[in-house]
Amino acid sequence: MGNGRSASFWFDVWTPLGQLIMHLGPLGPRALRIRKDVVVADATRGSNWDLPHPRLQQEVALHSYLTTISLPLSTECDDMFEWIAGDSSLCTFRSATTWEVLRPREETKDWFDVIWLKGSVPKLAFTMWVANYDRLPTRTRLASWGVPISADCPICSRDLETRDHIFLSCDYSFEVWREVLIRCNPPTSRFTEWSELLSWIRAATSKELRLLRKLATHTVIFHLWKHRNNLIHNQTSLSVTTVFHSIDREMKNIISANRYRKSLCSLMALWLR
Repeated sequence: MGNGRSASFWFDVWTPLGQLIMHLGPLGPRALRIRKDVVVADATRGSNWDLPHPRLQQEVALHSYLTTISLPLSTECDDMFEWIAGDSSLCTFRSATTWEVLRPREETKDWFDVIWLKGSVPKLAFTMWVANYDRLPTRTRLASWGVPISADCPICSRDLETRDHIFLSCDYSFEVWREVLIRCNPPTSRFTEWSELLSWIRAATSKELRLLRKLATHTVIFHLWKHRNNLIHNQTSLSVTTVFHSIDREMKNIISANRYRKSLCSLMALWLR
């Protein structure tokens, strides 16, 4: 607070009580006999505040604070407005700083770089994200919720349909992965757990190969889940060659659509065999 000639009495936050129009309510101007358009200096008269005797508790709180302000107000300095964002004050409003204070922040997840990346297709990344959390409605999860269905894998019928089985351990999925891994440098052993898949992605020897593995994994997970749903709901069974052809076409489209990105322009040469 400076000379009180620019700060609104009712609508600026110049007291710890916040906006006085909110503190005293819509009848506040009538109770204090102060118009809504006045500034703080208009509520003073010399070395006294020009306010009626308080009647309500809210008015008592305001009067208590006003006794801490020395009158008359200084004429040598102007009012200064600050935006308080968290523990810091700003001379001007910054939406970026306000957003950082408003949104909840957590530690960066160790899988973040595998799922959310530039150049990825949203629907593929979303399916990968849900699969990473093991939240896809596999038959074992549906059966655990009380749904009266068999928990066996609908593709091979040899094991329970869990996330790791449907995407990694199933013989059908393994054949799909075999075609993909030829283009991404295969691991030394077959994947059996989800953590092994994530480790293989991060173990790439170059930035380009790591990015290719991420995009390929997104695409494989999406199309395997799509094939599984078509088999259950539409009774449509596709060969491994057909599913891989869809994956191959999807990968070529992703790389072609991002051919002007520096990080993706060299991926086509790695993918083509």
